[in-house]
Amino acid sequence: MTAKEKTIQILLNMLPVVVMIGLIVIVKNDYILAGIYLFIIAASLIIKYQAKDYLFFIFGFVLMIFAEILFVSTGVEEFVRNSFFGLMPIWLPVLWGYAFVVIKRVIVILNKSSWFEEIKQKILT
Repeated sequence: MTAKEKTIQILLNMLPVVVMIGLIVIVKNDYILAGIYLFIIAASLIIKYQAKDYLFFIFGFVLMIFAEILFVSTGVEEFVRNSFFGLMPIWLPVLWGYAFVVIKRVIVILNKSSWFEEIKQKILT
């Protein structure tokens, strides 16, 4: 797989997350936004499911709930939208969960061959 093909695959995998982030300013109701996120994630997983995607989603979802609770409780973060436990927006752990899936997919793509070496050679020549 060429560097161009890998770059396209990485960008396509990141597209749902970019769309979800863009929807934050458009959809003001946290519950509706969480539902839209779940629809986007379900559609993405139906279109292309890879081994252990659900495991990474659940891991990211749960881990980031605890991380965000820690950040909010220590004053590192503060959310105006706090529909989940009164601390954070309910859609945030959903977004993080899918971000973990995308991170895993990007790592798989990058490990398929020497993508970094191709990029480095193009930059240096």
